[in-house]
Amino acid sequence: MFSKIREFISIQLSRKPRSVVLCAILLLNVVFIAASSVAISLLSVSGTEDMNFWSAAYYTIMMVLDAGNVATVVGEVGRAGLALIIVCLMIVIIGMVLFTGAVIGYLTNYISVFIENANLGNHKLHISNHYVIINWNSRASEIVNDLLYCNARKKIVILVPDNKEAIEREIYERLSETIAQERAEGVRLKNKLVIIVREGDSFSTKHLQDISIERASTIIILGSDVGASTCKYELVSKLESKEHGNPQVVKTLVQVSELTGAESSNENQNIVVEVEDAWTLNLVEKIIENKEVRGKCRIVPVAVNKILGRLLAQFSLMPELNLVYRDLFSNKGATFYAVPCEKTDEDEWVKNFFRCHLSAIPLTTMNEEEGSFAFLSAGEIGDCYRTDEVTVSGIEPSINRDYWLERKNVIILGHNSNIRDIMDGFDSFRQEWNRGDEEIMNILVIDNKANLEKMDYYRAYPYVLKTVEAEVYEKDKICRTIDAFVDENETDTSVLILSDDMVPGAEVDSGALANLIYVRDVINNKKKENPEFDEGKIDIVVEIINPKHFDVIKSYSVNNVVISNRYISKMVAQLGEKDALYDFYQDILSYDSEGKRESKEIYIKKAYRYFDSIPERCTVAELIRGVYDATSDHQLPAEQRTNTVILGYVTKKGEITLFSGDQSKNVIELEETDKLIMFANH
Repeated sequence: MFSKIREFISIQLSRKPRSVVLCAILLLNVVFIAASSVAISLLSVSGTEDMNFWSAAYYTIMMVLDAGNVATVVGEVGRAGLALIIVCLMIVIIGMVLFTGAVIGYLTNYISVFIENANLGNHKLHISNHYVIINWNSRASEIVNDLLYCNARKKIVILVPDNKEAIEREIYERLSETIAQERAEGVRLKNKLVIIVREGDSFSTKHLQDISIERASTIIILGSDVGASTCKYELVSKLESKEHGNPQVVKTLVQVSELTGAESSNENQNIVVEVEDAWTLNLVEKIIENKEVRGKCRIVPVAVNKILGRLLAQFSLMPELNLVYRDLFSNKGATFYAVPCEKTDEDEWVKNFFRCHLSAIPLTTMNEEEGSFAFLSAGEIGDCYRTDEVTVSGIEPSINRDYWLERKNVIILGHNSNIRDIMDGFDSFRQEWNRGDEEIMNILVIDNKANLEKMDYYRAYPYVLKTVEAEVYEKDKICRTIDAFVDENETDTSVLILSDDMVPGAEVDSGALANLIYVRDVINNKKKENPEFDEGKIDIVVEIINPKHFDVIKSYSVNNVVISNRYISKMVAQLGEKDALYDFYQDILSYDSEGKRESKEIYIKKAYRYFDSIPERCTVAELIRGVYDATSDHQLPAEQRTNTVILGYVTKKGEITLFSGDQSKNVIELEETDKLIMFANH
């Protein structure tokens, strides 16, 4: 019998130690009060008071709670002997230790554990319609930061395996910096975000349910950082692991899709998952086929390397796109929106939209499984639905029907892990814009021998006309090569400076900064030799990974600084809110196959070459409608119908204007040196 009791206590002590301790404290106090009550009732003076057990128990509790009650007890009991006085004093002393001390200690410990569990997230979080971010990387704080511009209260729960305090500090610093920056520009940006960081296991059903994942509106699953490694041995290990895919992301997605696809979960949940390699992307696509429950959850994969490659390729070809996308891919200023629409012909929808809207710019329509969507550019979502009495009509611009993009001269300095995706972007552009035997691309690559060998000296790319071996410290060789290339080509040259993302954290962006200094030296020397030299002939596009290096790069008078991680962050934040934008982004980041006009892209075109004569001063509404009518006329040959929508323009100084607000109240007067921001199929 005794052994069974001991076994039971041992099991309970292992399973529920706090409950066992509490029961022991309560039992000891009950025994103590009972024994004390018996002692007092036996020692009371007969005839002075009828002292029974329950009266004695009452007096015992009074003495434990307040030691001053000893005198009252002794007086009320009657003339007590020394034995009763000693017993009362012992009751007070033992009671203070056993009852008061034990109970207070237990409650203090309980409160301490409760606070600790709350900090670690070991309790159920009752919340709904919130964002969930699983895992953390260098892009994560930018996702949170971009949600600031939604101008609405957003609840964000972040689940990470560790480093809760460091992540909270990173978020605080990033948001504070943004708010201070906006206020310095006269914008009263308020932080309406409610952010909760929890530590837990993303593979644990309990931990996911504890953050109410089945009630979330958006779940974002992030990949890991390789370049954040602090030593080369750790970096090599991570690189080898990355080459084989990311099973952690796949496993997390399976777990999340099980919970969000359940009958009891909320409807229309968005799951945005970062994918950095083909193996993981293939598995994610299979999960979508088997686990995605339309109406319950939609899984949107974001191919990080592929998107960054396409972006960097487009920025090399049209550097101004960097600043354009910086706004359009964010929730700040003119932004892309997707709204449901009736299934209709795109051209018909655009023209109908022009007839009753002045505050948004119609772009295109797409038919999805769950319905048709219209895509627009506007200052805020309300502009997409606001109707107006439109009395303006389009101007009749004189458009150069034989317009063709100029030959693109690009110098690539350095390399990164996205280099093949960058070259795929060039391939795509070349297929659409090559005309007969006329080569639209002319690329020079300057890199070290090891990386050129990995790419087989770019022999697979016929438009890479030259490769030059040079280490980053060979300044004279690099400068001479750049100088000669610029002189050989009459049209502008873009210099794409890549930041190696496969180096330890302390070395990130250092090579890109060195190459930038070399390019600036080339420009400065040309200016000294020829004061008439146009600096605009050399466009510098610098990729950096760490946003903290932005100010250093800007100090070299570079407008086109590409913080590559921020673009992915902005897209992830937008897709979390508007998942219909996924196919739209896929469309605009891919050029068409040779001889086809399958999709539309955003182009930067020189005004003096696009128009036979620059349009007179007019309203934005007149310009947009006039250009669209002139390029969508069905009487034109198919190859000349580009269905072009003007989104804004770029001045000679590089200042970007994206149209938003009431187009009939905004007046535009283009100059020959301006460049047009266009959404067109060619």
